[in-house]
Amino acid sequence: MANKSNLVSIVVPVYNAGTFLEDTIQTVQAQTYSHWELLLVDDGSSDNSVAIIEKFLNDERIKLIKMERNGGAALARNRGVDVASGRFLAYLDADDIWKKDKLEKQIAFMQENESAFSFTGYEFADANGTPNGKKVFVPTKMSYREALKNTTIWTSTVMFDLVRIDRELVKMPDIKSEDTATWWNIMRRGIDAYGINEILSYYRRTSGTLSSNKLVAIQRIWVLYRRHQKLNFFYALYCFCGYAVNATLRRV
Repeated sequence: MANKSNLVSIVVPVYNAGTFLEDTIQTVQAQTYSHWELLLVDDGSSDNSVAIIEKFLNDERIKLIKMERNGGAALARNRGVDVASGRFLAYLDADDIWKKDKLEKQIAFMQENESAFSFTGYEFADANGTPNGKKVFVPTKMSYREALKNTTIWTSTVMFDLVRIDRELVKMPDIKSEDTATWWNIMRRGIDAYGINEILSYYRRTSGTLSSNKLVAIQRIWVLYRRHQKLNFFYALYCFCGYAVNATLRRV
């Protein structure tokens, strides 16, 4: 039975996401676990994103938060974290989709395993949100050293228990690949990430998404190793080889 202490705060950074935003909001409303608040953080959109959000504000669980100026996804997510009132914190990107039992299964899993950090499997989808059969299954547990070689944790599958992990620790740095950097920062503190090896989310891939450019992704990972995590060259190269193998396997 849901109670106040098990409220889930869902943080969604929104920037010119009008094409997909209605689907994303409805995927939250369709959840079998209904004790949530949806924090839609508009990051200076110039399209109809705010108008779309306003249509859903009759649902008291949905809240619109406006940034004073465009600052990027990391700062928008951090603003959502600041105002989140739930025990559990989940991230969802403005163009992604959840299966209807995603929250229910993930909360039950975290409580059963007493975990502070969890993530799930997912499937890629086209611009229309139709799954394309490319599924990403995840390990049951990852440590910091394992995560350096495996970037399978996807933002829209992540959930934190803010009773077990400090709120400030989940805030994202204002850099490229801010989500991966955050997972590594958390896990470097000795907090393992627990995976639910089940497809509970759909990752909508469009030509405009940053991660769709493989060369850019490779460059960003290397920068994270050397500048952000401050790994020495040879250990960074070792981790990069593992990253390349795992990234290739995910596409097979």
